[in-house]
Amino acid sequence: MGEARIEIFRKMLVTEPGNTAVRFGLANELLKLERYDEAADELQRYISDADDQGAAYGKLAQALDHLGRSDEARKAYEQGIAAATRHGHPGMAQEFQMALDDLI
Repeated sequence: MGEARIEIFRKMLVTEPGNTAVRFGLANELLKLERYDEAADELQRYISDADDQGAAYGKLAQALDHLGRSDEARKAYEQGIAAATRHGHPGMAQEFQMALDDLI
């Protein structure tokens, strides 16, 4: 089921490569299947194209942490805290800060 959904998202991106919602959906499906390297790539592309409110940074940090890339995960959490704060999501910012504290 997950592979089929990934294929659907990939096909949608062929016709609409700038569709950030589809890219975020693809990244989520990749995360579910623990394909962290691909998920991190898609999340980084999503973040470069969208004004994310914080959630994508948290997902990126988790993927990077699973890949053993803790310095990059820390940076993603820090960026997520800034984005969540900027968009008025203090609970998300606090959650990311706790995750960041656990990485150190």
